[in-house]
Amino acid sequence: MKLSWEGIYPAVTTKFTETDELDLPAFAVNIEAQIMAGVDAIVLGGSLGEASTLDPAEKSVLLKETIRLSNGRVPVLMNIAEQQTKAAVQLAQQYEAEGAAGLMLLPPLKYKADDREVVSYFKTIATATALPIMIYNNPVDYKIKVTVEMFESLLACENIQAVKESTRDLTNITRMRNAFGDRIKILCGVDTIALECLVAGADGWVAGLVNAFPRETVVIYKLVKAGRIEEALSIYRWFMPLLELDIHPKLVQNIKLAEVAVGLGTEPVRAPRLPLIGAERAHVQEVITQSLASRPDLSAFENL
Repeated sequence: MKLSWEGIYPAVTTKFTETDELDLPAFAVNIEAQIMAGVDAIVLGGSLGEASTLDPAEKSVLLKETIRLSNGRVPVLMNIAEQQTKAAVQLAQQYEAEGAAGLMLLPPLKYKADDREVVSYFKTIATATALPIMIYNNPVDYKIKVTVEMFESLLACENIQAVKESTRDLTNITRMRNAFGDRIKILCGVDTIALECLVAGADGWVAGLVNAFPRETVVIYKLVKAGRIEEALSIYRWFMPLLELDIHPKLVQNIKLAEVAVGLGTEPVRAPRLPLIGAERAHVQEVITQSLASRPDLSAFENL
């Protein structure tokens, strides 16, 4: 399927059983909920998907299963986060062969590459596949910033088409628009500034709390794009305590608890992560409980 690089792109969690196997039935429930809520694509294998703990065979299973579940209704993207260029190229080609509609690329992991090395890394992958690519620009977590000057070089590759904008600098959206117009699509990658990013001109939102609240996420996006900012703000303000669960080192555990609360997931995480306990767990549960008690009525937006 062709990617529009617009709308809501859930970065989905990976569901595990209590015995640490992939829980494909629970995974299927969530994927169906995302699609029925009106999301525009599915992103697999990101940090929220616990990709660093998945083996290559499990990633392939998730990709093939998501393609089967989506059944042509939405495109499916696979994330690549590797230390070695050769390995990243091999994965890009493998995921293309397995039916992925596009890729999300992180900079090289562990080694802090300089600008020239990062550009070379991305270009080498891009020239090895025909798949459209979204660059993940997250210097806060991955310590490498993809600058406007670097994008000037990267956009020589026609299949580098989008950026997951996670610099947390809202002015970067305008900076990218001024430099490249619509040549590159911009998707917000930080839940707590998503509405602001969309108002500033972002094309979409790679979302986290969408795993538990898909319809609210989609409605906020559609209201903003329709110019109905006050209505979007009302839902967004309700959503904010939940969205803040995404900007935390234990975002996976946090979001999985929210998924359990709404019947869209399971709690098990893969070690070294462990389920939340004590005061930390109580705090997250309280945020979820209070938010569910005041969850907005979205019936007025059924035909949005």
